[in-house]
Amino acid sequence: MKIRVFQKGFNYSQDGRGNRLVWHLQGCNMRCPWCANPEGMAPGGVLMTDPDWLKESCCPKGAVKDGALDREMCGRCEEKPCIHGMRQKGIRLSFREMDVQEMLSECIASEPMFFDGGGVTLTGGEMSLQFEAVKEFLAGLGEVKIHRCVETNGSHPRARELFPLVDEWIMDVKHIDSEKHRQWLGIGNEQILANLKAVCAEHEDVLLRIPMMPGFNDSEEDARQFAAYLAECAGENVRAEVLTYHEFGKGKWAQCGMQYTMKGGRIAPEQRAYLEEQLRGAGQNVVRT
Repeated sequence: MKIRVFQKGFNYSQDGRGNRLVWHLQGCNMRCPWCANPEGMAPGGVLMTDPDWLKESCCPKGAVKDGALDREMCGRCEEKPCIHGMRQKGIRLSFREMDVQEMLSECIASEPMFFDGGGVTLTGGEMSLQFEAVKEFLAGLGEVKIHRCVETNGSHPRARELFPLVDEWIMDVKHIDSEKHRQWLGIGNEQILANLKAVCAEHEDVLLRIPMMPGFNDSEEDARQFAAYLAECAGENVRAEVLTYHEFGKGKWAQCGMQYTMKGGRIAPEQRAYLEEQLRGAGQNVVRT
């Protein structure tokens, strides 16, 4: 079975416990305007450009003009000669397709790097969009006893099938109000909240992450709503973490031919501290990784 991967690399403690080999899987069902990995959104991938290398010679069909890529022309092109057989650096497809067994072999070869309780993490995009391949991959890691972690938006209706295949479950909780969730991110949160309660009740190692974004979920009322809802999910098996807005991925939106619509701003330290205080008051074990 094949998996589409748009990025991989080692990371320490940010994507699960210890030192980890992190695989970013292509495709997402949300459209977060602050996304740091916009190249991972489209399930079918996106053509990314490097302005330092984008020359007319990168496309034999003439889609590069005046240092810009005519993406409408690219959309009509079936052959994609720029990414099939040409040696050029100006245009690339966001992902590459790998066989599950190929990925497993690389993970096994990387085992000496999994120190401090480390292992392998699947993230995205949204890793659960490639559901069957993900199940096969996680099961394969389990057979060789490699620690498995996933980072997910929690929206898949079959998420519970993955619980036994995952050792550490990291899940975003972006908003409690479903309509605001839909307006900003493109989907409601009913399935997410159902999966949230299920994983906190059934899984032994859960990290809930609240990405705190200006104008979206950064008010004191939002903090109180998070705390009230997550009080039902508190337990020794659950940790909670507040992440704050940054613009690290902003430049990649232009590389993907996409408009960055997040208006910016900042999360003040006292805003983060207030949310963390509310969460602690609701029984959550608040951490910073």
